[in-house]
Amino acid sequence: MKSTKIQHLLNYFDNYWAVEESTIKMLDDCVNERKLKRKENILTEGENCNHLTFVVSGILKIYHIDKKGNQHNLQFASENNWLTDFSSLYNNVPSELYIEAIKPSIILQIKKEDLFNLYDNSPLFDRNMRIITENAFIEQQKRVLQHIGSTAYERYLYFLEKYPSISNRISNVQIASYIGVTPEFLSTIRKKTAIEG
Repeated sequence: MKSTKIQHLLNYFDNYWAVEESTIKMLDDCVNERKLKRKENILTEGENCNHLTFVVSGILKIYHIDKKGNQHNLQFASENNWLTDFSSLYNNVPSELYIEAIKPSIILQIKKEDLFNLYDNSPLFDRNMRIITENAFIEQQKRVLQHIGSTAYERYLYFLEKYPSISNRISNVQIASYIGVTPEFLSTIRKKTAIEG
């Protein structure tokens, strides 16, 4: 009998292809549940990323710190979202990123070796994760294009479109870092958005 820790994961996969019974057992054996405090890291620059992470509750962010010490938020993940450093995970190289809980969170993690074992032995898990990874890649391309060719106001509207469930759950500082402006300038943008309704 499966444990309740993977039920959120199974419910999530029901939106794609429900995984095989044998996969449920494998997931039950290899998925690790963690409770994170606010500001707790699950990845730090220089470490090798060895997990794929699914968010059950809370909010996490992926960010980079540049040579001047400025923080650049690259991605947020709230309930029913995945995150990892794909470059570090698949290429076995030290990460240039941090992954941190913005809010107290509950996550499920799959170790790299277990993930690859699931890919090899569960066609439906492999298919689900292929779609999820492809969608993540598409979103990253959109984000790069947004950052290159749009105004701060347009980047804010994109943020609201991409993260509708968290815009009121995180601080202006976090959002400003994501769209590449100061918190003060973000306040101006938010006032403009409120007026335009």
